[in-house]
Amino acid sequence: MGKRNCYSVKAIWDDEASVFYSESDIIGLHIQADSQDEFRELVKEFAPDLILSNHLLKSDEIDKKSLDELFPLILLEMGDRNVPRAVD
Repeated sequence: MGKRNCYSVKAIWDDEASVFYSESDIIGLHIQADSQDEFRELVKEFAPDLILSNHLLKSDEIDKKSLDELFPLILLEMGDRNVPRAVD
């Protein structure tokens, strides 16, 4: 079995701009969102295509990779937002 690819995305809260922005090892992934839910949705929308385009297809031997290598794991770390939240 081949080595499993793992990529990380971290959401960081910017108090001044009031948005989450991304730090990631996925080439080309630059996300900015007003909420954690929106951030997660943008990661799900853009990360897989960017991994395929910028990491997997650049390999000359993609046909020799295992399924574990072709379906990477994406770790998402959401930063804390120091904003008071309403209690329901």
